[in-house]
Amino acid sequence: MNTTTTATEHLADRAPADRSADRSPADRTEGRPSAEASPEYTPTDRTVPTRARQRASYDRALVHAILDEGYVCHLGFIRDGAPVVLPTLYGRIGERLYVHGSTGSRPLRMAAHPKRAPAAPAGAGTDATATSPDRPEAPGLPVCLTVTHVDGLVLARSAFHHSLNYRSVVVHGTAHQVTDPEELRTALDALVDQVVPGRAADSRPANAKELAATAVLRLDLEEVSAKVRDAGPNDDAEDLALPHWAGVVPVAPHTGLPVPAADLDPSIALPAYLTAR
Repeated sequence: MNTTTTATEHLADRAPADRSADRSPADRTEGRPSAEASPEYTPTDRTVPTRARQRASYDRALVHAILDEGYVCHLGFIRDGAPVVLPTLYGRIGERLYVHGSTGSRPLRMAAHPKRAPAAPAGAGTDATATSPDRPEAPGLPVCLTVTHVDGLVLARSAFHHSLNYRSVVVHGTAHQVTDPEELRTALDALVDQVVPGRAADSRPANAKELAATAVLRLDLEEVSAKVRDAGPNDDAEDLALPHWAGVVPVAPHTGLPVPAADLDPSIALPAYLTAR
């Protein structure tokens, strides 16, 4: 299946659902760029695709909309010299993502504990500001985080040109463990509201024991790109007369009717934020 064939359509022609207006933590303004900031992220070598570059976008509003519509990301990092990718929950507040984990998870431990810096190469000098073997490096874990929405199955007349319509965001950066108690509580609220907007205010906050067992990574949105395909099949001209159906099968997320817990007090009504879904 080819998911990198060319297309002229762009996400600007579609109107994806943006749930960010329904979210409450900090009204998603903390960390947001000022009015003078560029409306686009700056492309880098890591955020410019090698193929289908016309699908890439660095528009902040587009990136935010894609992120706000999801709640599961994939977090990639290097562990013991090998790549690891883990699915986990995330939430966004302004220009910052918060990624959920536990205090015992390996990426959280790697992000929280500094490593000794390697010895400086010969001839590097003795600048007091340089990192030395006796000075720990700042905590942090180099990561790549992705979020993807599949919007359609693209069926072409040829097997080669089958594809997907999708919206995706890729974030590169260094993740840091959140240690400030107030920021941690705000981050946890954002994680809950990312899944169900309005739920954080309608649930018991984490207690001290739960906070001690929960860890959150912070990742700033600095090196970011979006990529979108929103088009029909891209069949070769000589295949257009073939007797095979071609087109797009739309794919959309669906939430069913809420099912109350067996031990729920029957006097507790379904909250408005669920009836509106």
